[in-house]
Amino acid sequence: MDKEIVKQHKISDEEYQEILNILGREPNLLELGVISAMWSEHCSYKSSRKYLNGFPTKAPWVIQGPGENAGVIDIGKGMAAVFKVESHNHPSFIEPFAGAATGVGGILRDVFTMGARVVAGMNSLKFGNIHDKKIGKHQKYLVKGVVNGISHYGNCMGVPTIGGECAFDECFNGNILVNAFALGTCKIEDIFYAKAEGIGNPVIYVGSKTGRDGLGGAVMASDSFNESSKSLRPTVQIGDPFAEKLLMEACLELFKTDYIVGIQDMGAAGLTSSSFEMAGRSGSGMKLYLDKTPMREEGMTPYELMLSESQERMLICAKKGYEEKVIEIFNKWGLDAAIIGEVTDTGKMELFWHGELVGLIPIEPLSEKAPMLDRPIAKPKYLDEIKNYQFKLNIPTQEAFEKLLANENVSNKAYIYEQFDSSVQTNTLKSDGALGANSIRIKENGCLLSMAIECNSRLNYVNPKIGAAAAVASAGRKIACSGARPLAISDCLNYGNPQNSEVMWQFAQGCEGIKLACKELNTPVVSGNVSLYNETDGVSIFPSPTIACVGVNEKAENILKSYFSKDTRAIYLLGDSKGNFGGSLIAKVLDQKVAGELEDIDFKAELKLWDFLLKANEMNLLDCANSIGIGGLAITLAKMSAKANLGIEVKTNFEDKSFIFEESPTRVILGVKNEEKFIKFVNEMGINFTKIGNLNEKDFILDDIKISLAKLQTIYFDKFNEYLG
Repeated sequence: MDKEIVKQHKISDEEYQEILNILGREPNLLELGVISAMWSEHCSYKSSRKYLNGFPTKAPWVIQGPGENAGVIDIGKGMAAVFKVESHNHPSFIEPFAGAATGVGGILRDVFTMGARVVAGMNSLKFGNIHDKKIGKHQKYLVKGVVNGISHYGNCMGVPTIGGECAFDECFNGNILVNAFALGTCKIEDIFYAKAEGIGNPVIYVGSKTGRDGLGGAVMASDSFNESSKSLRPTVQIGDPFAEKLLMEACLELFKTDYIVGIQDMGAAGLTSSSFEMAGRSGSGMKLYLDKTPMREEGMTPYELMLSESQERMLICAKKGYEEKVIEIFNKWGLDAAIIGEVTDTGKMELFWHGELVGLIPIEPLSEKAPMLDRPIAKPKYLDEIKNYQFKLNIPTQEAFEKLLANENVSNKAYIYEQFDSSVQTNTLKSDGALGANSIRIKENGCLLSMAIECNSRLNYVNPKIGAAAAVASAGRKIACSGARPLAISDCLNYGNPQNSEVMWQFAQGCEGIKLACKELNTPVVSGNVSLYNETDGVSIFPSPTIACVGVNEKAENILKSYFSKDTRAIYLLGDSKGNFGGSLIAKVLDQKVAGELEDIDFKAELKLWDFLLKANEMNLLDCANSIGIGGLAITLAKMSAKANLGIEVKTNFEDKSFIFEESPTRVILGVKNEEKFIKFVNEMGINFTKIGNLNEKDFILDDIKISLAKLQTIYFDKFNEYLG
């Protein structure tokens, strides 16, 4: 085998030697391509698996943890929620519309392949500096392309996109992040798994035809970017949401029958990963007759068929004798369906082309025993340089407040969420723009299902362990502020180049933070994704572990608002304000610093706060609740006031005026309906609380800040559109 060809497949010398050991001979090009895809970072998690071990994954309500297409939890009365968050970062940077659209398509398939109808989507988006003269125009192009791609696919599918987050920082100039989340529901007994077992059972290809788009996508996603990365555009898949809608309906119809053993989405590495994973999980072997694959291009080779990442395709292991019934269902929906293989007991993947054996690979070494690297780790040198930073407010609080309110990380993202259909399926109770968590009604059991997605990259840069733990706590707090109990998370771990020992240290610390927070807060990890090599020309992104949390309230009517109404009798602050400016937005905006230190999360206090919110909501004491996030108390109050179209008058007892901008965790702002009962109950719970104000007719007043409600709303609602032009 030519060394240059091996190098092009991102196979190291050590890995190539292991391939020789596994096969007992040199691989041919087809076999090398298949092994390269399965051992890519994207498919094998070879740099990250070491640190993923030990994640809390079990709880009485967890039905399926990591290892399947998506995680599953029990949401009561025989119903299950199926969900996952996943990255499509590299494709979206190369081709924003198609990359983001197919990211949505892929996560939807991960959910409905489990037997669930997809009922909600969210996203977490990170872009670079939109004000920079050199790259700002391109970043705005990326924003518009990504948002158009997400809305196009989700809207065409009839899946409501109900929430998300969007942030901007120079660290994403060369590598944006596009993380897509999807959640579906089904009866517990209707869950399907990805397996291929039963000797002689047929393997059926269903969905769209295979083309050359997306060829090599998994390997591309496992490498860094440089100036030549634009040439990778052919590795970005092209999606067809209308075909996916047909595929989802056909699959859901199939799931009502007893015709199949298992089903798997053809995602990264296409037919390769789906076939190897299905057989690997079952300890089976498989024969594939590649010339029987439905193709949309002429002259396709076995190599291209195994590695194409064409969209809207599934692989099914059917029960012998039911082949035609399966094919009939997909043909009814106008989709291709063809028997392309069968299950064997050899433990090997046998690939045939017009009757000739062209590939023979043992399955277990690729699917279950991929290399696990122990990469060097080293604490980043920058941490010693930034830890002594102390924020001091050197301008009037009014000026600082207006600067923060106008910042693109704060200003309302109506441009984004108004492109998403958030009300299709008629179950949405609280969608983007409503602040905090987003919620839907589950008609089958009458419960409220809330979900929140969270990632503050600045905190993770300052302290990767505490920053990751803070994301878990913040996502859960948002769920609790909606009146639901946080139950489980899905994570998408976005980091830089794992060959950089400092990046691997950040990753290891981030995993430890998630493990600690999930254990202490009893929110196990049920699914997830790792995205490494988020680096361009040697510059890695800030550590960015995205956390999606899902929670339940048995009564959908008990949803709690996240902004004031005329029923708000008084405004209260719960939790301790400790002067945490490490990684804060105010430090970035005024001092251009991402620096300082973070305090450990007090998990006992966090749980007590969640418990209080749930019980106080049940007692009908609260009008609204909102977690304090970036920009601190001042910005959270401003958003609640602007959204409610109500002025407020707030007086804090902070000796240091800058404390209105600090970002201590485990704090919420409450609009209280019944003060007497509220004070009695919060005292019983032993939570620190302060009455800070009331509603006001037409002004936003916070200590020495005074701004008309009209001006506040103009800045908050209009600035982002101005920036995008």
